[in-house]
Amino acid sequence: MALSGDDSAGDLPVPPREVSLCVPTSPHARAKRRITALMEEVEALKQDKAVKHRKTTYYVSQGRAIRRMVALYSPIEDLVAENDRRCEDRDSGSTLEQDRLQRGYIELAKSLPWFHERLATLDHEESEDMLRKLKRGADSACGDDTGTLKDLVASWINILCCPTPLIRTDDKHHRGFVNDACGQLLCPAEWRWEDPVVKAGIRDRTTSFIVSENSWPTFMYENYEADAKNLERGLMKSKLLVMGFKAIFTSPSSANEVDGDGDGADIIENCRRARRRSDQAKVKTCVASIIGMRKVTPRAIAYTACQIRFALSNITSWRTVDGDFDYQIFWNNIVDFFEAPPGAAARSRVNQLLEWWTRKVFGRNHREDLTPDVVSKMSVNALAAQRQQMEDAAFDSD
Repeated sequence: MALSGDDSAGDLPVPPREVSLCVPTSPHARAKRRITALMEEVEALKQDKAVKHRKTTYYVSQGRAIRRMVALYSPIEDLVAENDRRCEDRDSGSTLEQDRLQRGYIELAKSLPWFHERLATLDHEESEDMLRKLKRGADSACGDDTGTLKDLVASWINILCCPTPLIRTDDKHHRGFVNDACGQLLCPAEWRWEDPVVKAGIRDRTTSFIVSENSWPTFMYENYEADAKNLERGLMKSKLLVMGFKAIFTSPSSANEVDGDGDGADIIENCRRARRRSDQAKVKTCVASIIGMRKVTPRAIAYTACQIRFALSNITSWRTVDGDFDYQIFWNNIVDFFEAPPGAAARSRVNQLLEWWTRKVFGRNHREDLTPDVVSKMSVNALAAQRQQMEDAAFDSD
């Protein structure tokens, strides 16, 4: 028999009322606890932001060495990719360009000792973020050096060459081959700028006088003169090149101290002592101290040469190709001169040249060469070893 609507509704069980087990607290106390929890969340977010900021600052700061010490043009990703390729296929051959990239990766690992191991621990997104920040620092340093040398090179040329009119430090339009002083320094070593035919041919950009990266510029040579029968003599030893190097890596003021053969004060030690003086104003740490440079390297010389060449030119913004002159190939030519000599004799001359550079920039101190093997053969350790041998012999005789 069907039940009526009222009867069926009356027979349904009434659900039990849930009993709250809360212990009453005051609204004020609950509000304080919520505020405290929110403040802790905000503090955690601040700390996370601070950590990210420190990482960014660190990577950008470390990246400032890359253009100067590792590779002026090759992307960091290309250096990493070449090293990975060699690890995955050890039996495959390599091209000249691949060899350059691999040597670049080795220099990267030297300049940033933490990089190789850190890269292995990061996922793809984290590694991309790190490389992006390193590149930001690299580009920033290159831009800073370009701006610094734009002014300094003009001042140096005004003093060294006494051009009429003087070169303006704030303007580049009247530099390059339109300016006699700059033109003489930019002129390829195989030609003489004083020859009216050469000068006119270069300025008119005729096919007989093409200025390209295939010629060493005169500013690269000692006393700005090349020996046509021995083009290696004096190459990479010009005063202007050394001044540019010191302006970048030690300090602009130290660039004026380039005479002599390394008899000057130790730039790095002077910088360290100046920072320790509490009674002096804060001293800016030089680039060489920041990146741990104690010896001049081929890639640092190549970087400086490109910066000097750009400062002498009349182009106003950094570019890879200036007319017929390719800066990337020019940089490669300098690096190959040092890192890929044709034989042992050339390697010996390159080593002597680098020692000359290190003396000119950092003086005659050689503490960085005191390796454990060298120290072990010096008299203090030699005497200690002899005394121990005598003790052992006396003990055996007893």
